[in-house]
Amino acid sequence: MQSVTQETGWDGRERWWPAFTSWLTWLPAVFGGAFIALPIWGPRGALVGAVVGALLGVGVLLSLSWSTSLTDTEFRVGRARLPLAVVEQVDVIAKGERRAALGPGLDARAHLAIRSWIPTAVRIHLADPTDPTPYWVVSTRQPQRLAAEIRRRSRCR
Repeated sequence: MQSVTQETGWDGRERWWPAFTSWLTWLPAVFGGAFIALPIWGPRGALVGAVVGALLGVGVLLSLSWSTSLTDTEFRVGRARLPLAVVEQVDVIAKGERRAALGPGLDARAHLAIRSWIPTAVRIHLADPTDPTPYWVVSTRQPQRLAAEIRRRSRCR
């Protein structure tokens, strides 16, 4: 039997890299490291301080990059796993609807896996009586495609 991934050609994998502007915000760490080390250790120390500042910025930004993947039985966002057996419904949150969905329309018990630099998302409603989480909101650059794949692979229609 062929797997679902081979039939559709898409496994729901998406990597959430920080936006370009997020990388620019860490430039002061490079200069700050250099300026702090310069009076203490001189020019070579300033170079080491700049490298340390750059590595710190890269480390923080890489820790903000998550990935999603979809298998036949579960949806993974970072380390969180959602069994597709409990999915009841999937909604697409368009760019213009995101503010309302994450503001006044948000249930405080919802699981959020969002990034500010990704303007669209999906809302995955759950039907698990043992879990108080009503739904997940997950950022994605391909909301229509992800929602269709989750609907197709889960019990919701």
